[in-house]
Amino acid sequence: MDFEFDWVDAFSDRAFGGNGCAVVHGGAGLDDATCMAYVRETSLVECTFTGPSEVADIRVRYFLASREIPSAGHPTVATVAAMRHRGLIGDGDLVLETGAGPVPVSVAGDSVRMIQKAPEFGAEVPAGLVAAVGGLDTEAIIAPPQVVSTGLPFCITVLRDRDSLDRLQLETGALQAMARHLGQDRIDMMEPFWVTLDGATPGGDTFSRLLLAPPSPPEDPFTGSATGAMAAYLWARGLIERPEFVAEQGHGMGRPGRADVRVLGPRSAIEGVEVAGRGYVLMSGRLTLPGS
Repeated sequence: MDFEFDWVDAFSDRAFGGNGCAVVHGGAGLDDATCMAYVRETSLVECTFTGPSEVADIRVRYFLASREIPSAGHPTVATVAAMRHRGLIGDGDLVLETGAGPVPVSVAGDSVRMIQKAPEFGAEVPAGLVAAVGGLDTEAIIAPPQVVSTGLPFCITVLRDRDSLDRLQLETGALQAMARHLGQDRIDMMEPFWVTLDGATPGGDTFSRLLLAPPSPPEDPFTGSATGAMAAYLWARGLIERPEFVAEQGHGMGRPGRADVRVLGPRSAIEGVEVAGRGYVLMSGRLTLPGS
């Protein structure tokens, strides 16, 4: 009942940047309640638990404080970076077994490149309904909000400017109304992923935010799964000129993160999305559970 763990800042090449994730090596067999309690103990948005796989190189389970989710972007980067840090893998290709299916990954030093699956374009959501979730006027949204998934669904919402992005404040009542509109019985699903078509820095092409409902922390510093869904949305709708771009997130929180993104395939037939980022191993330790 002792497990080694690594705390990794994903989508960052330095300490205290990007999005943190604790990776519990060999913990995939733990029960759901223990995994969720561990996430709450860390105060992180997500943690991962690894184990052996019969269908891939390794099995990875992804947990929020409230539930298990099929997959996620920054925890994938963190998990692979942690495994390489411990010498469990080297540079090259591997496949992760996740709840969303196999996820191909390539590793080169501290850089991890994942291939997210072809997008699923879901329902468009009325702009006024989505704007209310962020406390904005409807005019702040410049394209139809739409639920998109490349492994995990988000409501991709494009804002007209950085000022609108900075002014966001999560209104949980409006989020509940949006969830009901989408036929969901919980509000910590499909939160709007807010994006502007300018970077936070001169090196970026997009800048995004994700505000979260309890019991998660109030904001996600960097969201790799939503970045893939956002990239597919922007490319399919002709809102970006090139399929390769730099996505930025977390700068307003003092946790700047960056991903190199490439949409695979033509606008009308997207085959997948490559999302690449670095991982910085911040600390390592041992998880000791009762009974050990």
